[in-house]
Amino acid sequence: MAIKYQVLPRKNPQDINAPEKFYAAALADGTVDFDRLAELISYQCTVTASDCYAVLLSLEYNIIGELSQGRIVNLGRLGNFQVGISSEGKETETEVSSTAIKKSRILFRPGKKLRSMLNDLTFRKAG
Repeated sequence: MAIKYQVLPRKNPQDINAPEKFYAAALADGTVDFDRLAELISYQCTVTASDCYAVLLSLEYNIIGELSQGRIVNLGRLGNFQVGISSEGKETETEVSSTAIKKSRILFRPGKKLRSMLNDLTFRKAG
């Protein structure tokens, strides 16, 4: 199955007066929630969908707990999660404090199989 994309015009943020250029943007083709993942996993093993759901919820709970402690959460072949931050620049090291931190985000580094999946994708224009 191919990934759908649409073509969108975008301005150059460094030169607002420059003419727009057109770029491909991936289109999502639906979503899969925890219930569906639990159901799919249960079809592939001897565990029930409700057991899979409980494990997925527990995984989410524990990932949040570990990330909030500043730890990298390594999920083996799946990849790992880590908290990243953005801050204001200051003139000296002593001026940098927690008030300089403006944004935090979750970084995900995919494992080898997820990265290699990107090389095997095909694309088709929507519409």
